[in-house]
Amino acid sequence: MIYVTMTDSLMSGWVMTSGLSNKYLVLVVVCDTYTQARTIVKNAEKRPEMKDINIRNTKPSYPTSKYLTTWKQYTELGDVWTK
Repeated sequence: MIYVTMTDSLMSGWVMTSGLSNKYLVLVVVCDTYTQARTIVKNAEKRPEMKDINIRNTKPSYPTSKYLTTWKQYTELGDVWTK
């Protein structure tokens, strides 16, 4: 497994993440190949709200007191992310 992590700066601070000033929405995309991961990174870099984009070989873990983490499989994402 290869993981692409990023912070959605647009959604951070919205209703679902409000209540804690240091809470951020983190998106983790689980990929099967490095090529899939590079495709996600390429498309995330086109989106100005996505920050701190990284490829990881180890499974990320974020404290729930500070981060709302959304996990997605590469195959769950649409063309905006996979083309």
